[in-house]
Amino acid sequence: MADVINVSVNLEAFSQAISAIQALRSSVSRVFDCLKDGMRNKETLEGREKAFIAHFQDNLHSVNRDLNELERLSNLVGKPSENHPLHNSGLLSLDPVQDKTPLYSQLLQAYKWSNKLQYHAGLASGLLNQQSLKRSANQMGVSAKRRPKAQPTTLVLPPQYVDDVISRIDRMFPEMSIHLSRPNGTSAMLLVTLGKVLKVIVVMRSLFIDRTIVKGYNENVYTEDGKVSILDPCVTDHATTALLHYQLPQMPDVVVRSFMTWLRSYIKLFQAPCQRCGKFLQDGLPPTWRDFRTLEAFHDTCRQ
Repeated sequence: MADVINVSVNLEAFSQAISAIQALRSSVSRVFDCLKDGMRNKETLEGREKAFIAHFQDNLHSVNRDLNELERLSNLVGKPSENHPLHNSGLLSLDPVQDKTPLYSQLLQAYKWSNKLQYHAGLASGLLNQQSLKRSANQMGVSAKRRPKAQPTTLVLPPQYVDDVISRIDRMFPEMSIHLSRPNGTSAMLLVTLGKVLKVIVVMRSLFIDRTIVKGYNENVYTEDGKVSILDPCVTDHATTALLHYQLPQMPDVVVRSFMTWLRSYIKLFQAPCQRCGKFLQDGLPPTWRDFRTLEAFHDTCRQ
């Protein structure tokens, strides 16, 4: 069995390589000792410099020689067989006819594949647990009919409650006028007029804000038949970003009030300078971005 081991690993070269590593470490230590001691044992400065340079070069040559010797021995050592914690199955790697019966290499491949499968299964389990998918085998096998899903109470709020919330918000901000209408059933549509600065169309689903469209104060917000138009193209990126920021499904009235507070900060769209550059206009545009917490004004390029 020792002969089989020597075929893959040259033990004599391995022993010499260890000695070469020790010699390399010693030569490197002498280099640092030379740098630490500096120039000594000479009366004149020129003599000390010459002696230091000569001694330093000798030490560097020693490091280079020992490194070359270690590289030569490393090529003679050979590549050892792969060692994995497979217990007694590692003895299969000593089979002299491995080319004909590659059982050990196949076992290693299966072992790596099993570890990778276990890792990905753990990741998938964590993701599924976050989604709270809880179904038992008894519920799926016994009853053929699915139970009706319980609708969240916040999605089926009565229209009167929605009207009361909007009415309270309208009284909170005297600079804003909110006109509520229901052109398509129970879903509310708000036309918010902010002073003489801009108009905002807010499409709601119960008490959830589904979409916002920002228009200039002088833009037409009605179609030919007198209905509110929600199809005209306009810049609503900032308002959409605010909707994504103010998300609290458990308290939709707080979301609406927070969004209206953020929207009210545009009352000074043409009066507030940018908090970063201090200018009122940049490329002919006022600071159109409002911070979600402080409501400070920024240009779109200055906020980044």
